[in-house]
Amino acid sequence: MFIVNLTYVKPLDEIEKYIAAHREFLDMQYANGIFLASGPKNPRDGGIILVSGDTSRNELETVLDSDPFKHHGLAEYHVTEFTPVKHTAAWGGRL
Repeated sequence: MFIVNLTYVKPLDEIEKYIAAHREFLDMQYANGIFLASGPKNPRDGGIILVSGDTSRNELETVLDSDPFKHHGLAEYHVTEFTPVKHTAAWGGRL
């Protein structure tokens, strides 16, 4: 499983121009079963994406390269891989 920590490197007015395209990108990854959860950080200086453990690091890097935020140089990405050993039953086998 992965945690992707996005940090904006451009002002929010630049980020806002690509929010719709970024959300389409997120929707595609949810439909593909890659992303499990995502949302903005508070304060709004970036966002967090939780990624399925069924995804390899190489596959994730390829997927992130297609994010409009990355393509337009709006955010930096820090990926942390971890192995969940405990979780709520609501997550089921999707980790």
